[in-house]
Amino acid sequence: MNRIISLAILIGGIVLIVYGVKATHSVGSDFARLFSGSPTEKSIWLLIGGCVVSAIGAGGLLRGSKSS
Repeated sequence: MNRIISLAILIGGIVLIVYGVKATHSVGSDFARLFSGSPTEKSIWLLIGGCVVSAIGAGGLLRGSKSS
């Protein structure tokens, strides 16, 4: 059961990363990059959150495979 939860968390993290990448290529992010030099905070937080959640999911999968 833990393996299924870890896999779901990993997939959720990947989805967040995909949304973050799409958000960095949005019109709003392009305007923010034009004036401030960096993409919007929303896209940055989506990417950071996706990486953290993916790492947690991958860690759960790896830890689950060692104990089995």
